[in-house]
Amino acid sequence: MEQTIESMEIKDNTFARQFETIVPEGMLTVEYSFQEKKIFLTKINTPEGYENQAVIDALLKNIMEVIIEKKFKLMPISPKIALFIKKNPKYKELLPPGIRI
Repeated sequence: MEQTIESMEIKDNTFARQFETIVPEGMLTVEYSFQEKKIFLTKINTPEGYENQAVIDALLKNIMEVIIEKKFKLMPISPKIALFIKKNPKYKELLPPGIRI
């Protein structure tokens, strides 16, 4: 069963400092940390051999919406997340002044 961005259920696990969603292969997580009003997205974790980029992108889009809603600035530490921002320029407005991707 293919997950869509609308049906994706994301949990903000504040104890583990990660966003989580369940896929048939296991759990996808995006680790984060906070500093002032910035959220640092540090790492994407996927089940071994998991390569469904569409689902990973849907997870990241959902996370971007959470960041917009909470009015945080985004610091994409993970190269995969930086690449996602490059491919989706509408999220560049989440970057703090002076940060370029």
